[in-house]
Amino acid sequence: MDQAPGSRQDDAHSGLPACYRHGDRETGVRCTRCERPICPQCMVSASVGFQCPECVRNGSGTGHAPAASRPRTLAGGTMTADPRLVTKILVGLCLAVFLVQLSVGDRFTDSFDLIGRAYVPVLGEVEGVAEGQWYRLLTSMFLHGSYIHIVFNMLSLWWLGGPLEEALGRARYLALYFVSGLAGSALTYLIAAPNQPSLGASGAIFGLFGATAVLMRRMRYDMRPIIALLVINLIFTFSPGFNISWQAHVGGLVAGVVIGYGMVHAPRERRALLQFGTCALMLAAAVVMTLLRTGQLA
Repeated sequence: MDQAPGSRQDDAHSGLPACYRHGDRETGVRCTRCERPICPQCMVSASVGFQCPECVRNGSGTGHAPAASRPRTLAGGTMTADPRLVTKILVGLCLAVFLVQLSVGDRFTDSFDLIGRAYVPVLGEVEGVAEGQWYRLLTSMFLHGSYIHIVFNMLSLWWLGGPLEEALGRARYLALYFVSGLAGSALTYLIAAPNQPSLGASGAIFGLFGATAVLMRRMRYDMRPIIALLVINLIFTFSPGFNISWQAHVGGLVAGVVIGYGMVHAPRERRALLQFGTCALMLAAAVVMTLLRTGQLA
């Protein structure tokens, strides 16, 4: 019977076996559990050698649950095939919402941006978080005011988000992103004028800045690049004429530093409890700020 090049018959001539999942790839590495040959794409790092995806997924009769055998990120999250998937989804959502803004116009933007309490001419009513529209604290994180605004935010999200998602894992990364964004929105609501609208993913992105700085310090990387970039962004934040909501940036940054510290420094035996407990603490702070301001404006 004829066989295509790269088949097992050809592999036998070369002296190396073929990967059990990719028959056209020769390899000299075998799974430390089942001893089947595996190529670089199928290798999963283990404490000793490499394991194949099936042994990692099934536990391979070790007596441990499958989850116990899965490789983990620095923060204890599950490693995935696409470590930037959540970042891609967040960028896609922001871009999709921006297209809706361009198509529908101010009526859509004014319905979902962050505003404390004010009469909105386009809507013809008094609107705002103080009127019970708490969803604005979240929806404003996906709105942007101009092409430059969304381009800079999405580039920052992609540059910072991908490595963080890979280091933390999807669940922890999502918690960091949304809690930092909500903390920025809550501080804006608390301090800014009630009739001052605010929008953008900057609060969440500054949370990523803070967590990245903590992670780099934990890994003993050179801190100068991230500090320089953060200082430049803060200079723009507080410079007059740029019309930037500094409250969102500061709130997100503080939350990101606190959550990032909890994520990467939590001891292994109580890691999940301390990590998500830190997120809950920052979320509670955002709720308290929101309730205080609502009481003032009601």
